[in-house]
This record gives sequence, structure tokens and C-alpha cells, in this order.
Amino acid sequence: MSTPGTPVPALVAACVKWVDLRPEVDRVHGTVTPSEHGGGFSSADLSAVEVALRLGEAWDARTVVVCAGPPAADAGLRDLLAAGADRALRVDLPGADVADVGAQTGEAAAGLLAPVLSELGVSVVVCGDVSADLGSGTVPAYLAHHLGAAQALGLLDVTVSGSGHLRAVRRLDGGRREVLEVAAPAVLSVEGGVAELRRAPLSATLVAGDAPVEVRPGRERHVGDGPRLRPWRPPTRVVEPPTGEHALDRIVSLTGALVDRTPPRTVELDPAAAAAAIVEQLRAWGHLGVDGDPDPGNGAAEGG
Repeated sequence: MSTPGTPVPALVAACVKWVDLRPEVDRVHGTVTPSEHGGGFSSADLSAVEVALRLGEAWDARTVVVCAGPPAADAGLRDLLAAGADRALRVDLPGADVADVGAQTGEAAAGLLAPVLSELGVSVVVCGDVSADLGSGTVPAYLAHHLGAAQALGLLDVTVSGSGHLRAVRRLDGGRREVLEVAAPAVLSVEGGVAELRRAPLSATLVAGDAPVEVRPGRERHVGDGPRLRPWRPPTRVVEPPTGEHALDRIVSLTGALVDRTPPRTVELDPAAAAAAIVEQLRAWGHLGVDGDPDPGNGAAEGG
């Protein structure tokens, strides 16, 4: 039920992340080469845009699409204008490429977007629950923190239930569902299957091709203030040439099929001792450096 005095939102925003959808991966060395022509938005982000458009129509509000990225993202933003968004705004990341955008932490991305959303006076922000690269799903929660707004994350359905109020359905474990009543200001995140972005008519596509994309300046080094994320890769392992006179012996030697292995064990420790044991085991497996920090060559994060 709506609360008396809750204003109808005048502006709904959809936040999207421009990522490399078609990177080239070296099959031998595992190196990833970004493709500037393969950039786009995840299905969850496109679903968020459609939800934002529907909320805007229900409240007779304007819809703005916001993205933090380099100029290459403008083409994708114009496609969203053709689908029905009233405005497209990009927070400029000078000198950034698709790999830099993908390396942003959720906290860094939210730190770029939140001041812009606050300045615009956005009442409801809709995000995809995961991006197409790292997929951490942390940006909506950080945005809600920065904006001082309510949050409802991982939603399966969003409908208007009154003036400035939403009814949302969230997935829980075991196939259960949770129904939420959310009042603006709020930050939502939706799954990719919630809504399919409407098809833009040809006339709107032609008009949007020349439509302006508003650009707001971003920081020169948008990931320099915090950790830079990278995909985790296992440490390099040196494999000795197989030994043995017969082919079967060499296969057994290569695979280690008959090597004695340490069986799993269960230990009961207090929290401090358990943490120390985990760190020591990770170091033994080669996942940590000498000082306990992630190995720069294998870890998931490196200092900015």
C-alpha cells in the first residue's frame, strides 16, 4: 500500500555497464585481448532498462540511462535511446579502454555514478544484477549506500503498487520467493529474464543515430583509488616429461594416477586459528605470496 505524501518519482534511471562481449583469448597462453568492436551490455542490464522504461510509463516520469565508460559506449547508449529512454548520460573515463572498464570494482563504479545520479535528482535506480564480465553484482548495493536509498536486489518481478511505491519479488534459496514493498528513493537490481528490452522501431533508430549523449567528466584514473580486479588464474605448474618404457607407464606418470594423495581432513579450531590454517594452506598451494598477499601473477586483485 502506498503511504500518503509519497511523491511520484519524476525521473527513473537505469545504470548499465559497457563491457567486452567478444574478447579474443589465446588458447595456449590464456592472454585476453579486448575487442573495441565487441562492446555491449549484459542481458541483465538490458532487462533493467526495460524495467526502468515501464516504471517511467506507469508514473509518467522521464527515463535516463547512465553509464560510466569511454566514448566507445556511445553507440550502445544511442540504441537505448532508440528503445525509448529520454536521455543518455555517460560518465567519461579519459584514456580508458574496455579492459579498464571491466577492471573496475563495484565500489569504484558506484563512486563514479552516485554523484551524477544525486545531481540529477533520480528517485528510483534500476541496475542489472550482474554484468557480463566480472558479474560481482555489488554496484547496486554500493549505490544504495551512497544515495541513502532503500535497496531490493536480485528481483524477479517489479510492478508499481502506488504513488512512489513498488511491489518486488525476490528469489530465495530452495525455490522460495519473497515479496517486498519498496518506497522511493530506492535502488533495484533485476535478473536478466525479468523483462526483454523492447524492439526499437526503425524511425526511432534512425533518429537516435544522431542523438546527443550527455557526457560528464570522470576521474582521470577511475580505478587508481582502489583495487583493480582481474580474472583469477591458477599458478603455473611445471610438468616433468613422462617416464617409462611403455606408453601406459608414461600416461600414468604424466597424470599422476597412482601417486599417493593426502586425504581430506576435518579440523575444529577457534576463528583465529582457523583463519591462520586457511592462509597457510593457500600459501602451500601457491595461491598466496610470501607475505600472505595474492600473487600478482595469479591473484584476483592488485593494488591501484
